[in-house]
Amino acid sequence: MSPRKTSPNKTSPSKLAVLLALIVLGSTAIGGRAQPAPDAAFKVGVLNRPLLPAEPYDWRGAGSHALPEVVWYPADTGAEPKPQRIPPVGTALFEAAPAAANAKLAPSPDKFPLILLSHGTGGTAQSIAWFATALAARGYIVAGVNHPGNNAIDTYTVQGFTLWWKRAQDLSVVLDDMLADPQFGPRIDRSRIAAAGFSLGGYTVIELAGGITVLQRFMAACKAANEPASCQGPPEFPDLVAKAQALAKADPAYAKALTTSSKSYRDARIRAIFAMAPAVGGAVTPESLGAIAIPVSIVDGVADSITPIEANAKYYATKIPHMELTIFPGGVEHYTFLDVCTDAGRAALPQLCIDRPGVDRQALHDATIEIAAKFFAGQLRGR
Repeated sequence: MSPRKTSPNKTSPSKLAVLLALIVLGSTAIGGRAQPAPDAAFKVGVLNRPLLPAEPYDWRGAGSHALPEVVWYPADTGAEPKPQRIPPVGTALFEAAPAAANAKLAPSPDKFPLILLSHGTGGTAQSIAWFATALAARGYIVAGVNHPGNNAIDTYTVQGFTLWWKRAQDLSVVLDDMLADPQFGPRIDRSRIAAAGFSLGGYTVIELAGGITVLQRFMAACKAANEPASCQGPPEFPDLVAKAQALAKADPAYAKALTTSSKSYRDARIRAIFAMAPAVGGAVTPESLGAIAIPVSIVDGVADSITPIEANAKYYATKIPHMELTIFPGGVEHYTFLDVCTDAGRAALPQLCIDRPGVDRQALHDATIEIAAKFFAGQLRGR
């Protein structure tokens, strides 16, 4: 069985077809543990650092006024990668393929393409380390950020979970930082910059492409469709709606912020977008999506109950002109796009870690990387 796909290129590589079959049927060849990228040309380095943007900055109620930045990159051959355990301290709940902390950047080629990375609501950049690591092994620098008030490391805030449109600014600030960085900046090909994201991160990168949010549209769609999965508090913040309503009454600054959703966050430096299970489709105007001039590729699972495909992935696909849409069949769910879980993770976080019968998370990741790598290779050709 193969995914339903809308694409200018109808040919599916045989390797991808095998991977897709593994997703649906399960696999004895690929285990449940994180695997190195099969087409890796580079060892992978990873570093974590705080980014201090110029003030004033909208921190969305977050106590920490820094953007935690995570960078995965092609590393020097002398690097010694180790399995990525997430979180790195204490009991690891997730794991990803090996990377070497603070390794030297590979000496060649002279320039690398750059991918910005946005996590899902309540997650972290490391929660999609599988994606970043695989791209870095193929010769990309990948820079992720933990969005203020909306990441699993810091305290969740109402503002961080409801002022979604502010997230795109975080990625543009990270891009500024990467281009100015003395280590990475001179090695980035400024004509080959793209962005990728999962869930609310998928929406975030569509904003970078030119999508414009109107919060009132989303609220109206919620009332009309009565769609609990999209319109109630997420699993990470189940009482969000009640707390947001209370804060809007008590805090004039927050109430005003809720009326400012319709700003454009288009970043003209971005040449292509890859979105996994993108969220809040009903909030983005069809006119703005129709005006997106760069290529976009979207993947999702047909069984996604968190961001249902009709209101999200398919909505975006029918509005964006230069689009590829891949819908994985069978039981591929929303959280199948997160990192592979450890045994401790499966015990502690079954909703995030336990996939439907017959679904192989590692195989889904491999198939997604095949699609993303082909898409970026085609769209990020040097000028």
